[in-house]
Amino acid sequence: MKNSPIGKLHDVVIIQLFYRNMAAEDYPHEIDEQLTGFDSSVTSVKTILEQLMSMPRNDLLQKLDPLDQAKLDLMSAYTLNSLFWMYLVTQGINPREHGIKQELERIRTYMNRVKEITEKKKAARLDKGAAARFVRSALYDPDDKDSKKKAASTSSETPPSKRSKQK
Repeated sequence: MKNSPIGKLHDVVIIQLFYRNMAAEDYPHEIDEQLTGFDSSVTSVKTILEQLMSMPRNDLLQKLDPLDQAKLDLMSAYTLNSLFWMYLVTQGINPREHGIKQELERIRTYMNRVKEITEKKKAARLDKGAAARFVRSALYDPDDKDSKKKAASTSSETPPSKRSKQK
């Protein structure tokens, strides 16, 4: 557990507790608000990760459709890689010069692809036939109006067919 992301997160929380228990004059007052915000963020991340890790992965995946499974996998990968990025920073290593940067960019690319798929899925479907009828009926065509009058007048002039009388 010590080498896992949660173990490293635990180490960060201990450092936070150290700063929290220090007297106000022992560290600059400017960072107090930032440390408090960081503390609440780390606690929130820790709680969410513990919830995700407590549930068997197969049970979780069975409840999701394929698109949501992809979102979960990408979120998990991005979270773990972001935690590793933070770990590198705490070790004095520049993460921008490390392979983690390319990995995060690769994950972001896939996240954008999933986002595009989600947006396409939510987009309204166009019924081309209905749209054509709507546009045709909404547009005024003087020739079409004359042809409709002619069709109506010719149908009224022709005698009714024998079949219609039998009904």
